[in-house]
Amino acid sequence: MTGLERPPRRAPLIYAERPRRRLAQVLVDVSVALWLVIVVSLAVGLHDLVLTLQAPAQGLADAGVRVRDVFGGAAGAAGEVPFVGDRLAGALGGGVASGDQLVAAGEEQVRTVATIATAAGWLLAFLLLVPVLPPWLALRVRWVLRARAVLALRDRDHDADLLALRALVTAPPARLVRRVPGAAEGWRRRDPAVLARLAALELARLGLRPGRTVHTGPIGPVPDRGDIPPPPGHAPPRTS
Repeated sequence: MTGLERPPRRAPLIYAERPRRRLAQVLVDVSVALWLVIVVSLAVGLHDLVLTLQAPAQGLADAGVRVRDVFGGAAGAAGEVPFVGDRLAGALGGGVASGDQLVAAGEEQVRTVATIATAAGWLLAFLLLVPVLPPWLALRVRWVLRARAVLALRDRDHDADLLALRALVTAPPARLVRRVPGAAEGWRRRDPAVLARLAALELARLGLRPGRTVHTGPIGPVPDRGDIPPPPGHAPPRTS
């Protein structure tokens, strides 16, 4: 593969390649999914519970309908009475108007309770999901982006210097000293064994498998040990 060729496109990596890391990611995703189902169930339950408060308002609206129908029927019958029918119908028309007012008041209360029920359900879902979903999504997206960047180096059979350098920068010093003794010196001298272990350490940090081969590239002139300044507090060796 030449330096101008691009590697074949692979499907986006969603889970780690190493079983232990992949299992942990799957368990976290399943837990978040279960929490989402629980929260949705709680929100729907709260919505339905608040909706039960519509019963009195609905009863008021139904009573207004009955009052309106009764007075409306009576006004229609009274209107047929000779001479005084119009007056009787007008008097009973007040009862029809009262029934209409009761219906309007009941329906307004029903709409108000429905609005409160919807708002309560959404508010509960918001309060329970915000502490979980954004951090989970941020961590998953960050891992996917980092794994994609690292895989671009590994799958291109690129030199291991960049992976090794990432390990030097990101790995905790205690772990670096324990897993790869002499890491900095080996990286400066492009020791293939050290580069391979550093690259594997960086890949393992993301739950990825190491590449099959390690290619080292030029990283500049390698200084002679005599040109490397001694650490602070150490005198240079005397020459006879």
